[in-house]
Amino acid sequence: MEKRVIGVDIGGTTVKLGLFDAAGNILEKWEIPTRTENGGEKILPDIADAIAAKLAENGVAKTDVIGIGVGAPGPIDDEGVVHAAVNLGWGTFNINETLQGLTGIATVSGNDANVAALGEMWKGGGKGYRNLVVVTLGTGVGGGIIVNGQMLTGCLGAAGEIGHIHIEDHETAVCGCGNSGCLEQYASATGITRLGRLMLEKTSEPSVLRDGEVSAKAVFDAVKAGDAVAIRIAEQFGDYLGKGLAAVGSVLNPEVFVVGGGVSKAGTVLFDYIEKNYRKYVFHGSREAKFVLATLGNDAGIVGAAKLVLDKNEA
Repeated sequence: MEKRVIGVDIGGTTVKLGLFDAAGNILEKWEIPTRTENGGEKILPDIADAIAAKLAENGVAKTDVIGIGVGAPGPIDDEGVVHAAVNLGWGTFNINETLQGLTGIATVSGNDANVAALGEMWKGGGKGYRNLVVVTLGTGVGGGIIVNGQMLTGCLGAAGEIGHIHIEDHETAVCGCGNSGCLEQYASATGITRLGRLMLEKTSEPSVLRDGEVSAKAVFDAVKAGDAVAIRIAEQFGDYLGKGLAAVGSVLNPEVFVVGGGVSKAGTVLFDYIEKNYRKYVFHGSREAKFVLATLGNDAGIVGAAKLVLDKNEA
């Protein structure tokens, strides 16, 4: 039988799983709940059970599975050791060894944002590039870095945390990471909402944003409609994110920034505000980096996890 690969993307609410062929085509995908109680002790056993059931359903023997790839939140080093995944309740242990012990199938793992970046490089918005940064603008700001086609993980798997670049000295509110003035506090969906509320408090100028909930979507819908206050909020957002990505660009010299996450649904209007500020602040050798939208959406994690397995198998 043709060989198969399994990709797993562990989120705080659901675990996404995918069954792939050896060329990386998705044959089937499904989800299970993430049970985070009791220190997340059920998460990997639940995944093992879900994989066993799916293989049986498809008549696939374990020996026909090349491997299982896993993306999970938190720092994960090259050996598969997770160094505390707070959202899952996990402390420090080896994901690869644990899941392989439960399934009898070789396992390789990495940080979820880095794994998703690998997926976007392989099959998504970053296809055709080998040096890229994936920027995820969601509830927080995540980052995944690919250098010469390989994930950049750092010594503990904590590389790519671009949302926690310090960007504002005068901030008094505390970021989820415990620091203040992080990029995430201004460029995430929640950050844009915060910038919007502050702007509306500072001015009495009329704006459609006064008529309902202030959200990232509402801000950029108003920008597209030519709302002057919304445009100023977008300018602030773009200045913060452009400056943060300029720091990243000056260090990594990427070919392209691939922008995903919920905020990216606003479309290329985002780039009107990000790119000009990026080019204003970045070192000239990295000024020509392109900006594109991510295309894999929620599949980026499982696609990257499958790629992780295939790359390991080739090594």
